[in-house]
Amino acid sequence: MHLRGIRGATTAEANTEDAILNATQELLHEMLSANRVETDEIAALIFTCSPDLTAVFPAEAARQMHWTAVPLLSATEIAVPGSVARCIRVLMLWNTPGTQSEIVHTYLRGAAGLRPDLKPPRS
Repeated sequence: MHLRGIRGATTAEANTEDAILNATQELLHEMLSANRVETDEIAALIFTCSPDLTAVFPAEAARQMHWTAVPLLSATEIAVPGSVARCIRVLMLWNTPGTQSEIVHTYLRGAAGLRPDLKPPRS
């Protein structure tokens, strides 16, 4: 087994609790599905938000998914001028026998263009 990082990002429609939690849960589901992750394989999740999202911690979305044993951390991104607004980023630390090149990173909504170099591998 190796500890691998899966990156993901999305945007919330507004600075509201519902918008942040919905966007975060959608992202987490996509990250799990794309990589065939079982929740008991997750070592930890680190969430960051752009400074314009303050209504709720994105980690709450994982708690609502019943991920009570997974260590979670929420933080604020650096306020870089021109960066993506209402952006939620995730670093999922995953215990897997897979290689780095097999990891599928997930970028949704307004964050889809953040990392064009991390396109999913071809099937």
